[in-house]
Amino acid sequence: MNRQKFPFPAAEATQLTQQWVEAMVVGLNLCPFAAPEVRNNGIRYTASHASDLDVAIQDFLNELQHIQNSKEAELSTSLISFTGTAVDFYSFLDLLDMCQDALEDAGLDGVFQLASFHPYYCFAGVEANDISNWTNRAPFPTIHIIREGQMSRVLMHYKTPEEIPERNIELMKTLGRDGLIARFPPFANYADHSA
Repeated sequence: MNRQKFPFPAAEATQLTQQWVEAMVVGLNLCPFAAPEVRNNGIRYTASHASDLDVAIQDFLNELQHIQNSKEAELSTSLISFTGTAVDFYSFLDLLDMCQDALEDAGLDGVFQLASFHPYYCFAGVEANDISNWTNRAPFPTIHIIREGQMSRVLMHYKTPEEIPERNIELMKTLGRDGLIARFPPFANYADHSA
């Protein structure tokens, strides 16, 4: 019998990730570029249920191939959640490094870039319980595959993109733990966990 590794059932990974994007990323405008993609159904949500790291990386490569073979107008970006691996944050960082290496080995560095999210995300040099970590906390370990060319074009029309992370951290502080849980109730299931 497989023990559940996260506070939520693996079968709910894509649904919960989509709810998180809509409630937090778009709802709080954490990423000002996400709302149009949500409206246009340009985001793909998928999950790897692999418990073996090599299989999880192959699942990532399959998703990378899927987005590469899709037209940007049909599929802008993809989020792949991992339900059977990378339970602790530091294991996730290892998985992220391996996926980045796989992307580079595929000759796609500069075509796609990766962003990362985890239920217990912790920025380097920041305490695990610091509210700033919540800008990158999602229901499951998640790698976001971004079209680099599309992101560059969007950034050309945004005056101060370098201010987005600082603005988001200030928003986390303003809302506080209870405000964030009110926005996205599943946060309550892992809010107090330390890496």
